[in-house]
Amino acid sequence: MIEINYCIQCGAGVELRVPAGDNMPRHVCDACGTIQYQNPKIVAGCIPEWQGRILLCKRAIEPRYGLWTIPAGFMENRETVEQAAARETDEEAMARVEIAGLYGVYNIPHISQVYMIFRGDLVDGEFAPGPESLETALYSEEEIPWEEMAFPVVVRALQRYFEDRRRGMFEPFIDEIQPMKR
Repeated sequence: MIEINYCIQCGAGVELRVPAGDNMPRHVCDACGTIQYQNPKIVAGCIPEWQGRILLCKRAIEPRYGLWTIPAGFMENRETVEQAAARETDEEAMARVEIAGLYGVYNIPHISQVYMIFRGDLVDGEFAPGPESLETALYSEEEIPWEEMAFPVVVRALQRYFEDRRRGMFEPFIDEIQPMKR
C-alpha cells in the first residue's frame, strides 16, 4: 500500500484505519470523511500480427529500458480496454491495429496490476518507433529475442500465443504471474 498523507478532496491529513462498513484498512480523511481508495492498475496490451509475424517494441522508457515488449500500458479514464490496447499500439509502435478479441487476463497481485491482452491485426503493415520506443520490429516465433524481453507476463503471453496459433484456436483465459524468485 502506498502511504498517503493528505486527502485528495480537501487536503487535510488522513489516518490509516478500517472505515465503517469496510473490512480493509484505508486512508480516511478526518476532516471530510473521504476514503482514499487504492486499487489495482489495469494494463491493456496487444499482440499485433502481420503476415504471421508479431510486432514488438524496444522500450525507450523505464522500467526495463532497452528491452522488448508488446505494445501495452496503463488504461486511461473514459476509454474501453479495447481502445486502450489500440491506443497503446499507436503510441508505442505508430501502428493501426484492428482488435481481434480478448486473448488473456493476467492477474499480477504482487504489483497490484491486471494485464488485459488482446489479439490484433495490423491494418496496413506500417509501423515505426513511437516516443516510448527505441525500435519496432516484426518477429517470427523463432526470431523473438526471448532473452531480451522486458516482462515475464509478456513472455508467458507470447509463448501461449504461439502454442494456441499452432492449435488454430484462441480461447480467452485467466492466469496469474507470481513474483520472481531471487
